Amino acid sequence: MSKKTNQLIVHLLGCAIFLALPIIFSPDLSTDFDFIHAKGFQRDLLFSIFLIPYFYLSYFLLIPKLYFTKKYALFASSAFVCFLLIFCLPLILIPSTNFNSNSFDAFFIRELKIRLFQFLIVFVFSLMLKINIRLKQSEKEKLDAELAYLKAQINPHFLFNTLNSIYSLAIVKSDNVASSIVKLSNMMRYVLSESSNDFVRLEKEIEYIQNFIELQQIRFGSFIQFECTITGDHKNKFISPLILIPFIENAYKHGVNAEDNSIIKIKIDTTENQLFLFVKNNKVFIQRSEES
Repeated sequence: MSKKTNQLIVHLLGCAIFLALPIIFSPDLSTDFDFIHAKGFQRDLLFSIFLIPYFYLSYFLLIPKLYFTKKYALFASSAFVCFLLIFCLPLILIPSTNFNSNSFDAFFIRELKIRLFQFLIVFVFSLMLKINIRLKQSEKEKLDAELAYLKAQINPHFLFNTLNSIYSLAIVKSDNVASSIVKLSNMMRYVLSESSNDFVRLEKEIEYIQNFIELQQIRFGSFIQFECTITGDHKNKFISPLILIPFIENAYKHGVNAEDNSIIKIKIDTTENQLFLFVKNNKVFIQRSEES
């Protein structure tokens, strides 16, 4: 089932359970269902029915438009007006006539306390639920922005440098031309087809990294003393795409010197629910990154 279908089912079940509460807690509850004719039960049920549209009105309109925009006085006033309507309508639609003035006052105060308590539960629940969801959305948007920024740091010069390297190999008719083109093609396909996804298979991400490293080795050759270790089980694991490659790119960008022997060490280790990336060169130390 889709996410929207699941949400609809949850809402319907929630409403059904909420409407069942007046039945469950009715003091006149009996197996012959005569209690449904009692005016007290009918008012309880009607009050609960009115609370449901108030919940969605508060959740989708009042809280976003008033509370989140800091119009607190208007938000409180709207809640007060809604309570008056929801409280008074059951009393008007299903009136009780068997009262003298003293007993009616006691009845009214008791009803007011009970209904206010029920209303406050729905009011607070809708507010806390909306605030919690908004916080989660803000965290997700922040994370998405950070990932988008990190992906944007992929060096565009890599493509041109690799093409120049392949061109140089072609001039000398190197046997590495065909394999280099295949590796570059696979990398470009991965970037175009997978980088927009929230998660990709870890195997594909590591394959992309391996292709990148092999192309760099072809480009720099003996200038680099290179060591790469990849351990752990990568199957059936997922990771946000292209968030590891900037660390490895920086090792080549800042750690390769044609005048000295450059050293680059890369270690990738995968545990049950964590990935450890260790990148080191002989000029700049790049701290270990942990992605869970």
